[in-house]
Amino acid sequence: MSTSAVQIPGYIAGTWAIDPVHSEVSFTVRHMMVSKVRGRFDTFEGTIVTGEDPFASSVTASVDLSSINTGQEQRDAHIRSADFFEVEKYPTMTFVSTGIKEAEEGFVLEGELTLKGVTKTVAFDLEVSGFGPDAYGGTRVGFSAISHINRMDYGVAFNGPIPGVPGGVAVSENVTINLEIEGVLQA
Repeated sequence: MSTSAVQIPGYIAGTWAIDPVHSEVSFTVRHMMVSKVRGRFDTFEGTIVTGEDPFASSVTASVDLSSINTGQEQRDAHIRSADFFEVEKYPTMTFVSTGIKEAEEGFVLEGELTLKGVTKTVAFDLEVSGFGPDAYGGTRVGFSAISHINRMDYGVAFNGPIPGVPGGVAVSENVTINLEIEGVLQA
């Protein structure tokens, strides 16, 4: 598709650094089959390149898995262990985009997600939140994105059965990844 086929108000082509202070990389997973646990990663970085043609744009990002924060230190320590992320051997999760497509509502950002040495193709439903000036004379861009992965596909396979519940497990296989990203235009 060409840029004439898509209208993004205030669109600016350029290279943007992800601002971790004003961004969030978080997830949701079902716990004990009755509730959801939410968590986030406190340390991450990345670069967004918005092309002259929006469909030629790209993203690269890296997440420090040791920065997991679910609000409960004992659980966070367990997630860092070999049962889940094995951060001593696999300290980062990375994403490299491979393409952008127009969707019925917004866009789809496709790419390669690498976790625990396993790389799989994922698709994020992507919303462009806007482009505009900031209070410091710079320029900002915002995006929201969501994807769903199966953690078993990445070898994050630990699970405990729930006694007395046939087929019941402590942590679901399905994980929802939520991104709220603000980028700063680089000079």
